[in-house]
Amino acid sequence: MNDQTIAGVEQRARPSQQEVEEAIRVLIRWTGDDPAREGLVDTPARVARAYREFFSGYQQDPVQILTRTFSEVDGYDEMIVLSGIRFESYCEHHLVPMIGTAHVGYLPEKRVVGISKLARLVDVYAKRLQIQEKMTVQIADTLNGVLQPKGVAVVLRASHQCMSTRGVHKAAAEMITSRMLGAFRDNPATRREFLALVGIQAAR
Repeated sequence: MNDQTIAGVEQRARPSQQEVEEAIRVLIRWTGDDPAREGLVDTPARVARAYREFFSGYQQDPVQILTRTFSEVDGYDEMIVLSGIRFESYCEHHLVPMIGTAHVGYLPEKRVVGISKLARLVDVYAKRLQIQEKMTVQIADTLNGVLQPKGVAVVLRASHQCMSTRGVHKAAAEMITSRMLGAFRDNPATRREFLALVGIQAAR
């Protein structure tokens, strides 16, 4: 595989399956266990398959997902919100899960996109090594850039196992990030309406 760039992410030539499995065996040995014992002998191949799924977002173009839009909406120009999009991602600092919910909304400018595409957009960015702040911006900016609507709003709520299973061990903590563009940034009433629809109390 040659080096290439997908949505700003440089895709370097991948290590071989054999190299990946050997790296996992090294980690198993580092923990103090034996990768050759019966319960672990197939673990390197399983982990490689799991990682291929966990990080499949690198092989997808988020802009391409939003390419097909629809204009036959009978003049609909009110807010469109897809709420409660569950996502699973991995913290790029510790390679442990962050699991949460995304709420995505926009005010259309003549054209709309199929709602499943909003969920797929979230998944593309979630299935990469991430920090929540960056993922929030990526979702909002991609939607804004492709659809060019009157406004875009994105809110992510997630728990981070990097702080619930290690470090400060705060299992109940939840992080909330948001990005408001266009009408959602400029018009407090529009922003409050969106936040109310997704169940978040807005400050006045």
